[in-house]
Amino acid sequence: MSDAEQRFGDFVVVRDHGRVAELVLDRPAAMNAVSSAMARSIAAACDSLAADPEVRVTVVTSSHERAFCVGADLKERNSFTDADLRRQRPTSRAAYTGVLELPMPTVAAVHGFALGGGYELALACDLIVADATAVVGLPEVSVGVIPGGGGTQLLPRRVGAARAAELVFTARRVAAEEALGLGLVDQLVEDARTGALELAARIAANSPVGLRAAKKAMRLGQGLDLRAGLEVEEAAWRTVAFSGDRAEGVAAFNEKRKPEWPGV
Repeated sequence: MSDAEQRFGDFVVVRDHGRVAELVLDRPAAMNAVSSAMARSIAAACDSLAADPEVRVTVVTSSHERAFCVGADLKERNSFTDADLRRQRPTSRAAYTGVLELPMPTVAAVHGFALGGGYELALACDLIVADATAVVGLPEVSVGVIPGGGGTQLLPRRVGAARAAELVFTARRVAAEEALGLGLVDQLVEDARTGALELAARIAANSPVGLRAAKKAMRLGQGLDLRAGLEVEEAAWRTVAFSGDRAEGVAAFNEKRKPEWPGV
């Protein structure tokens, strides 16, 4: 990354922490409710991050002191005609898909409310770090829709079909400790942003080629039968086995030093 901080539209900031990028949801006046403009900002930031080979880990955080993201901007949605909603749908989807398809490992730092589309942004990440203020949930059926940012697919993959069904069908909100016990978040720490950035730094110390290949193999292999999944793994292995990172990793191990990853 070339700049210490870069703004995408009015509602997203990307900060450079060396090998770690921080994507900050920055619409505090609306508790980071995802409007069309904010969705475009998220998608643009993700496009930029995906194209940056220097980024080894992305952390998604919030500038709001009480919320990670409260989901779709229902005030904006209330003004839409059916035709408006159909036209806006690809814009909304692009934001969630942008996070989901980032090629490097991603960590969500959930502080405060992460509801509906807000929790779906967290679900699109590989890991979710939360603190005691966190409240998560997919309450969409309570307002006559369904989780449409990936929630119906990502939540069952995370916690299992029956548990996901209970959470989606009841639309209930889940506080931090229960969320950890149910697997809705992965770590409970004192401060979500600090904990997520610390975790990201530990991840980023590893081979960038290996990290991206491992993520791709796990994502593509999910849901496949074992034999097909192992073929996905084999293809990913071949992308790293003859890489500069592999050569450097083996040499550093034998020379008892920290590796200096070439990233190729």
